[in-house]
Amino acid sequence: TGAATLGFPMIAKAQSPIVIKMQGSWSATDIFNEMAMEFVKRVNDMSGGRIRIDYLVGGAVVKSFEVMDAVSKGVLDAGHTVPVYWYGKSKVASLFGSGPINGCDAFQTLAWIYRGGGLDLYKELLAKLNLNVVGFFAMPMPTQPLGWFKKPITDASQLKGLKYRTVGLAADLFQQMGAKVTQLGGGEIIPALERGVIDAFEFNNPTSDSRFGAQDVIKNYELGSFHQAMEFFEIIINKKKWDSMPKDLQAIWQYGVEAASSANWWTGIDNYSRDLQVLINKHKVKVIRTPKAVFQAQLAAWDILTKKLSDEDPFFKRVVESQLKWAKDVVYYWAYNDAPFKMGYEHVFK
Repeated sequence: TGAATLGFPMIAKAQSPIVIKMQGSWSATDIFNEMAMEFVKRVNDMSGGRIRIDYLVGGAVVKSFEVMDAVSKGVLDAGHTVPVYWYGKSKVASLFGSGPINGCDAFQTLAWIYRGGGLDLYKELLAKLNLNVVGFFAMPMPTQPLGWFKKPITDASQLKGLKYRTVGLAADLFQQMGAKVTQLGGGEIIPALERGVIDAFEFNNPTSDSRFGAQDVIKNYELGSFHQAMEFFEIIINKKKWDSMPKDLQAIWQYGVEAASSANWWTGIDNYSRDLQVLINKHKVKVIRTPKAVFQAQLAAWDILTKKLSDEDPFFKRVVESQLKWAKDVVYYWAYNDAPFKMGYEHVFK
């Protein structure tokens, strides 16, 4: 009987994939959707069909600023967003992407998250706010431009009274500098400008900015700023969904984030640099380097703001102190070791 049983062919039972409904915070044309799909493809491919992430663009189910709540409540299984979009729950959220100037750039701050204790503090924040998500970070973004202005900003005093769009702690910074700030998702910027709700704005990068038509309404583009000098994507998944996944699939998700982080950077630097030249040469946008005086005014405003928020919230203070402890040695090494690439560029292309 045993021999006869062994003779029957084994019938493989197909395993149904774990379907994950993920929404981004990005308008339909934004390059950030392409970056989100770089993560989705890696996880879907590496899981061999055991996970199927179905990605939706911003607004498909909830608005851009509502993704965190939707994932926490299980309305969405996962989200591709940024912490500044839910900093209304706690200003500490913005410290995990676009916080006070701690000396670090985005690469160094992302290293703080994964090697300097930042991830544990992030988890503590989620627990404090009863947010039922598991989160990871990807894509150390290039410094974000000061933004688009009808008249070039040559002095910080010009920001006083200016109706300006930004998000997160950058909003607090510009308010400290005298601007009248409105926080909007990317898809809302141009309509708000046309209605006179804002006079000037920043979003993120030359590609995203040009895709929603910034160059069609304003011709002065000012590059360089401290207001969002270290941001990255936040890739979140509902905790119940996460806990239901086998450990190997959790690992694929986690390492998919790391793989996407590199792919996103490559995609970003390729597109951003090319589209900046299109803005200059095709659309006749005047690209200006933000003056040193504006950077200095931002630093002075951060000093005031960081002290105020640290005095009000001990947890805010803990996160800032953790970042500063990390930055003290990391940025010292980087600053003294890094080659002067601008000098090299000017030598090569003189």
